[in-house]
Amino acid sequence: MIHKYLIVFFIGAGLLACSSVTGIGFEAEQIAVTGANSSDNVIDSLIRPYKVKMDAKMDSTIAIADQDFTKGRPGGALNNWAADAIYNQVEQSIKDQLPKLCLLNVGGLRNPINKGNVSLGDIFKLMPFDNEVVAVKLPMSTIEEIEAYFKKSGGEPISGAMVKAGKIRFVEDYINPRFFWVITSDYLLGGGDHMDFFTKGIEIQNTGLLMRDLMLKEASEQGRLIWDNEIRISF
Repeated sequence: MIHKYLIVFFIGAGLLACSSVTGIGFEAEQIAVTGANSSDNVIDSLIRPYKVKMDAKMDSTIAIADQDFTKGRPGGALNNWAADAIYNQVEQSIKDQLPKLCLLNVGGLRNPINKGNVSLGDIFKLMPFDNEVVAVKLPMSTIEEIEAYFKKSGGEPISGAMVKAGKIRFVEDYINPRFFWVITSDYLLGGGDHMDFFTKGIEIQNTGLLMRDLMLKEASEQGRLIWDNEIRISF
């Protein structure tokens, strides 16, 4: 509804700006800019009721953090929480009995989660983008490419596996698997952050779920966010 009024406002302004003028001439009149004459105040009055409702919703508490969650390289508590949240929410939906891991990017985590009440708005600040979660089936031959990527970048959020002495080790053991699944974002799948190994994918599962929504769900289910500062990547 807000957008409707704003669109009408800007279209009207645009029509005035683009209309043809056949003669040049005007009379100047000095008008004081007051609250009554300010279009900004009119727009503010239209938006204010919606903003109040939205602010109240964004400020609502969905969980509690006992410590600060910050990101880093090669790891950090925020790295681990974000990757675990996506992995926990998606892993069971992948039916193949193959190794699985979740791989995100440090740059995609836009804001820390501070100690105290965690609001809906905090998760929106952490993940403001409408990125979809996808699962990509890769041949085991790409493992070395991912290991090389970790070494070059210095580390990324990972769950379901660890990197020890530069080598990926899955949490679950499988005998000579030929393939494995990577749970990630459509942004990274599409070449974001130059994760070119995803071009080797032989199958893709689209979840239709946003990363932010899954993080919200995980935070709500945990109630008290699980703090894990273990460094999962070492070289």
